[in-house]
Amino acid sequence: MDRPASRSETVSVVSALLRRTPELGDRLARNLRVELESYRDEDRVPADSLRESCRRNLELPLRHLLTPDRPPDLAPARKTGRERALQGIPLPEVLYAFRTGFELLWSELVVEARRTGGVSSETLVPLAAEVWRLVGEYSDSMAMAYRETAAELTLRREQERSVLVEALFTGVITDRVTQWEAARTLGLPGTGPYLVAAADVPAPGQEALPGVEAALRAGQVPSAWRLLPDQQIGVLSVRSPDAEAAALDVLREHGTRLGVSPRYDALSDTPRALRFARLALTGLTAGKPGLAQFSDSPVAMLAAAAPEEARRLAGAVLDGILRLPHRERDRLLETLEVWYAAGGSADEVGRRLFCHPNTVRYRLRSVEELTGRSLKDPGAVTDLGVALRALRLLPEDTA
Repeated sequence: MDRPASRSETVSVVSALLRRTPELGDRLARNLRVELESYRDEDRVPADSLRESCRRNLELPLRHLLTPDRPPDLAPARKTGRERALQGIPLPEVLYAFRTGFELLWSELVVEARRTGGVSSETLVPLAAEVWRLVGEYSDSMAMAYRETAAELTLRREQERSVLVEALFTGVITDRVTQWEAARTLGLPGTGPYLVAAADVPAPGQEALPGVEAALRAGQVPSAWRLLPDQQIGVLSVRSPDAEAAALDVLREHGTRLGVSPRYDALSDTPRALRFARLALTGLTAGKPGLAQFSDSPVAMLAAAAPEEARRLAGAVLDGILRLPHRERDRLLETLEVWYAAGGSADEVGRRLFCHPNTVRYRLRSVEELTGRSLKDPGAVTDLGVALRALRLLPEDTA
C-alpha cells in the first residue's frame, strides 16, 4: 500500500492511537448519548455495553490498518447491528453512530500525525482512502446484520401476534392477567368495547381486507387480524360511537361480504362475538357483498343460526306464494318485503314501487289469502317476516 518510509509512519501513528482506544471509546459513547435520543435510554442501551461497543469498533479498524493485506474483521460490526436491532434503535441512528465513530477515528489520526511530526502527505492520503473504504465495509456489514435481525424479529412478532389472535378467538386465553398481556402485545386496550368482524376471502390464503389494520389504525381504531382458509377475522377496539362508525366505514370500503358482532366489553367474550359475526355474515344475501351487524336484524340472525329450520319455515309459511308462477310470486314477495321496510304503510310502498296504494293493498290481501295469515295479527306478521328473511338467505336456485 505504502512505500517503506510511509509504511513505518503509518504503523507509528496507528500504534499510538491504538493505545488510546479506551479513552476514545469512552468519548465516543458520551458523544452518542448527547447526540442521539435512542442512545440516551440506558435501559435500551446499557452504558457498559455502549462503551465496549465503541471501543471495539474503533480498535478493529486500527488493527486492520496495521495489517492491510488481511481482510478486515467485520464480526464486531455485525454484532453491533444485531444488538441495535434487538434494542429497537432505528437504523439511521446506528449508521450515524458508525459515521461519527469513523469521523472521530480519522480526526484523531490526523491529530496524532501532526503531533508526532514528520508524517508526509504521501502517508496521509492513502491512509484516508483506506479509512473511508473501511467506513463503507463496516457500515454495510452492520446494516446487513441489522436488517436480517429486524426481519427475523418482525416475523417472530407476526407469529406471536397470530398465535395470540388465534387464542383470543378460540378461548384458549382464560386468565385475566394473560388477557391483559395479550391485549398489550396486540396493541389493544385491556378493556372494551370491542367488535369482531368476519369477512369471506376471495380465495384460500388471499386477504379479503388487504391493509385493513393500517387503515383502521389511521382512524385511531386498534385491531388485530387472523387469516383463515375461508375467512379473515379481526377484533377491533371501538372506544366511542365515532370510533365504531369510522371502523365500519373502513370495512365497507373493501366491498366484500362482512359480518360484525355486537359490542362487547371483555376479551374473554371474543369467541362468542366471533359466532355472532359469522351469523351476521351468513345473514347476508347469498353471493352479494355487504356488511351486516348482528344487532341490525335479530330476526335475520335467528334465521341464519338455524338455516335448515329457516328453510323449512319459509316453505311452510310461504308455500302458497311459492307455488305461483315466478313473475307473480316475485311481485307479491317484493311488495311484502317493501311493506316491512316502509313500516306497514301502503302509501309509502306505492311510492317506492311506483304503483297505486290500492294496488299495494290488493297484493297484500293476496298474501294474506295465500298464506292464511293476517297482516293485522302481530304473531302472523312475525311469522311472515322470519319466513321472508329466511327465503332471501337461500341461494337463488333453491328459492
